[in-house]
This record gives sequence, C-alpha cells and structure tokens, in this order.
Amino acid sequence: MADFKIKPLGDRIIVKPKEAEETTKSGLYLPDTAKEKPIEGTVVAAGPGKTTDEGKFIALEIKVGDVVLYGKYSGTEVKVDGVDYLIMRESDVYGIVN
Repeated sequence: MADFKIKPLGDRIIVKPKEAEETTKSGLYLPDTAKEKPIEGTVVAAGPGKTTDEGKFIALEIKVGDVVLYGKYSGTEVKVDGVDYLIMRESDVYGIVN
C-alpha cells in the first residue's frame, strides 16, 4: 500500500489485524469481552530495514501484502482513518503464513 499515511522507519512494519471471530464454530455469538485478540494480520506498510552497529544494512524479509503471525500483545495500536493497525518490529513477527 504505497499511499498509506504512515511510513514505518527502520525495521518496523504496520499490520492490519485479522478481524476477531464474531461467533463460535457452533454458531454462538461472542461478546467483545470473550473475543480472542487476533494474532494474524496483513502487512500494509514496511520500513526499509535496519543498520547494525557495524554499519551493515539489513533489509526486511517481510514485505507489504504478507500475512504474518505475531504475539498476542505485540506492537503498538494506532488508528488511521478509523481503522485499527499495529506498529511492530520485524522481530516481533513469528512467521509468514503461506
């Protein structure tokens, strides 16, 4: 998403979390207090990478459009145009979903 309003710096990425499930597998409605916090989302913006203390540049492995798994309490929540996103470091991501 090239026209995203926030440009992440360094090794940070911006993730749009997957929507929390509204119902159980058996069809019961879940109130907001019972919903699991999402641990999967889509990368909407990514920084260029980071520079080590020795001056070596390391590019990100994660790119815009990747679906990633991250820790339940990872990142910092931000709201852009009424939509919730998470800003986190690439190291907070556990893996990319194929």
